[in-house]
Formats: sequence, structure tokens, C-alpha cells
Amino acid sequence: MTRRERGGTGYPRGVTISLPRLDLHVDVAELAAALIDIESVSGHETVLADAVETALRSLGHLTVLRDGDAVIARTSLGRAERVILAGHLDTVPLPTAPHARGTVPSSWQDGTLYGRGATDMKGGVAVQLALAAALARPTRDVTYVFYDHEEVEASLSGLGRLVRNHPEQLQGDFAILLEPTDGTVEGGCNGTIRLEASTVGKAAHSARAWMGQNAIHAAAEILVRLRDHEPATVTVDGLDYRESLNAVKIRGGTAGNVIPDHAVVEINYRFAPDKTPDDAEAYVRELLEGFAVVRTDAAAGARPGLEHPAAADFIRAVGAAPKPKYGWTDVARFSELGIPAVNFGPGDALLAHTDNEHVSADAIRTCLAALRTWLTS
Repeated sequence: MTRRERGGTGYPRGVTISLPRLDLHVDVAELAAALIDIESVSGHETVLADAVETALRSLGHLTVLRDGDAVIARTSLGRAERVILAGHLDTVPLPTAPHARGTVPSSWQDGTLYGRGATDMKGGVAVQLALAAALARPTRDVTYVFYDHEEVEASLSGLGRLVRNHPEQLQGDFAILLEPTDGTVEGGCNGTIRLEASTVGKAAHSARAWMGQNAIHAAAEILVRLRDHEPATVTVDGLDYRESLNAVKIRGGTAGNVIPDHAVVEINYRFAPDKTPDDAEAYVRELLEGFAVVRTDAAAGARPGLEHPAAADFIRAVGAAPKPKYGWTDVARFSELGIPAVNFGPGDALLAHTDNEHVSADAIRTCLAALRTWLTS
């Protein structure tokens, strides 16, 4: 352990803390456990970012840059191709259920690692760090990106901040985001848009309801249209992206004895990457014609980019047919930069954020082996 004084985002200025030391040369699954043991809920990534930065700066073959609680490390070998390996340091909050195993510190059972972030995505980050330490002379130049604030609103994203502050550090030919994919390449991602559809009524005393107009009742037609909507499956560059359109929240009313004069249905549409956010908004507006609809948030999807030579080489190294990514991930940010990107990492994405979050040690090691083979072939 080392001690340092820091005024970062994770702890107050002038406070001396013990800084955990990461050994990047241990078994990669044990490294993942060490990462889990440094709690890093969104907004509190500083201690982990310090440990990652310190470990990377000890490697003489890398140049290291720190921006807030994000760290970039790069090789500079003059290779013909540069690839980016990216992962976020933060997790969702710790579970509150008694005896939950997906928490901090980590625990082991029969070769399975339990803890918050085990799948999303300390296993993937451990693979990044192990590669950074082991590969002094990869056949492709590599940029390793570790960033904060992925599990919260997009405006806080550490990767978005890096794009704004250091775009030159994020140039590359191909990017891999080490989100959990069960060791399968998942190309691109769906886009996401949030909208609010509202109704307006007339307030009245509920004992004389005929004097008013019930805005919540009027919202029933919105729910019927969403319920009856048949989501599409859209083929983009050879991959089938399944869409979804759902009401996710509803609010309205002021008191138990007042006819509500306003109601709002919040809607989330996950759309295939053949559409822009504007296309997605127009689609929902057409479905809900006659209702007031307002967009509140949106993020574009990303096309698979599997036709790029580096992507084709990587898919061959993994040895399994690629699949689509239904959820939104930061591959979309790389796509906006003109960099083809895929998701590839250890662990089952369905376990992310659960009270029982876990990943097998073998899954982490297999992911490491595939990337090592690709980066040294």
C-alpha cells in the first residue's frame, strides 16, 4: 500500500488515504477480484482510477494520460494499425438485499467470482490491464481506455469527456468495448430514445367527476397503442437487431379527491442502428398521432462495422459467429468518431446489476487468451 494526498472527485482535498496497489501480473481472474474489492460506484471512481493509473505508469512501454477519473495508456510502436480496448471503471450501487453476493468485497465459489461489477465490467477491465502489462510489443498499436461515469446519465460520461478534451488520444482503426458478451463478438448496438406522451384534462372534485375530464383515463389510448405495437427485427449489415417500444413510467394526478387534469406516459424506444434518433422520434410520433409527444433523451446506435479488416481478423481469432447488441453501449461513441467498434467481454450480460452478479474465472481467462492471440498474431 502507498499513501498519497489528493483533491480528486472521490475524496476531499487534503485527506491522506491508503492507495491499493494492483499487481497486473497475477492471474487475470484474481486481478478482476482485486478490482471488485476497490468499490467504485459511479461518482466514486477516484481510488480505483488512482490504482489503475499508478499500475500503468510503472510500465515503461506505455504513455499514460489522466483526465479526471479516466485513464488512457498507449503504445507507440509505429504499427500500421491502431486498435482501442475500452472499459468503464464504475459500477451501479451496491445491492441492499441481505446476503446478496454481488457486492463488495468479492468472493469465490467453485471457480466463480462474485461481486459488484464482476460481469459489468471488472472482468473486462482486468483483461485490459493484463494485456497492457504483458504485451510490450503487440503487432498492432493499442490504446487502452479506462473511464468513469458510464452507469449514469450520458452527460456525465467519462468517455464523452475524453472525446471532448482529448480527441487525438482516441484515434484508431478499430475499437473493442469489453462489455460482457459471454465471449461472443456483438456488433454495433441499438439506439435508445426516451419520450413523454401527455394528455390534458380538466380538474374537478371527484364527487362531481362529470364536471371534469380525466387525463389519466385519456392516457389509456396511449397504453393501448403501445401494447398492440409489434416490434420490428431489422437486419443491418448481416445482423438482426430486435427493437422494443414500451411505456416505462406513468404519472399524473394531484390528490385522492381530484379528477386529474394532466397525465404523462414515459416511453423508451430501443431502435435498430439503421435509424437516427430523429427517425426514431418520427416513428413514435406517427404511432401516437393525436397526442403531445416530447423527446427527453436520445443516443444513436452503431452499425456493426464487421466489414473492416481488423474486425474480420478479430472475429476469426474468437472463432464464433458475431451477434447483434440489443442494448446501447459506448460502441456508439466510437461509431460517431468514425471508428468501427464491437462489444466483446467475459460474463453474461443478463447478470449485470443483479444481486447475484458473477463471472467464471475461465470466462475471463478465455477472453484474455483470444485478445492476446489476436494482438500477437
